[in-house]
Amino acid sequence: MTTTVLLAGATGDLGQRIARELLSRRDAPDDVRLRVLTRPGSTDTTTLFGDDDRVEVTRASYADVPALTEAARGADVVVSAVSGVRPVIVDAQRALLTAAVAAGVPRFVPSDYSADYRSIPPGSNRNFELRREFAGVLDAAPIRATSVLNGMFTDLLTGDAPMVLFDRKRVLFWSSADQVLDFTTKDDVAHVVAGVALDPEAPRVVEVAGDRVTARQVARTMSELTGTPFKPQWAGTTGTLSAMAAVMRRTSKDDDDTFPAWQGMQYFVNMFSGDAQLRHVDGARYAPARWTTVRDVLATRVGSTTPA
Repeated sequence: MTTTVLLAGATGDLGQRIARELLSRRDAPDDVRLRVLTRPGSTDTTTLFGDDDRVEVTRASYADVPALTEAARGADVVVSAVSGVRPVIVDAQRALLTAAVAAGVPRFVPSDYSADYRSIPPGSNRNFELRREFAGVLDAAPIRATSVLNGMFTDLLTGDAPMVLFDRKRVLFWSSADQVLDFTTKDDVAHVVAGVALDPEAPRVVEVAGDRVTARQVARTMSELTGTPFKPQWAGTTGTLSAMAAVMRRTSKDDDDTFPAWQGMQYFVNMFSGDAQLRHVDGARYAPARWTTVRDVLATRVGSTTPA
């Protein structure tokens, strides 16, 4: 049976990975029809997928629900990988959801791909609360939905998330160095999303974690990888970090940015407080052949900076 997947946000970092996974599934390589959604006038999707006869490029504005409905018609599942703040996560996805329901699409996968936003305190994380708001809209719609929750992207440990201070030989933590943290690489998340897209019986929420570690364990791993002692470094309490994030947000001019510095601080607040910890991880149902661990990602970073 052929599954037609309408993928929104296919030109983004995660969206491209999801598309690649869908097109390379060994269990159903000939049974996936990928339809990617792009805005009128955009050439990015054509550049990325135009030469692949397995991919259909369809164009529609998120402000044009009738056009979105036609784009969704005949699809078995809509997978959203869009990225942004309210105009995208709530408004654009609401339009996409309305179109999916009007077109008779049976299933919808929202752009969550995060830690567990369902129990975080109000006001503690803007991006999580936008996802929670849209989840309420999605739950009220006559469509089967599946959210993928995966903790933090492990890839960020070597880039945008300043938890591992490579030069200072420290691993930052807030409140407790023994709080369990959930991590999954973008490639592993894409693998899971592809599996969910092709499973008509996927549950409402799928929780996965490529690795679950503490800051103390990350420090130990870095010590083993480098041969140099790394130590956990207390950076304050989660309450202090939350207050700092609130002040930074009030005084910043980047409230419309998707990932400003204060948003990253809010993410760490929810992770180190345990509020966003995954409680029902299923590591088998949609798992890759092998989960990529925190150690794997850090080893690549250490290896890339080791003199030849």
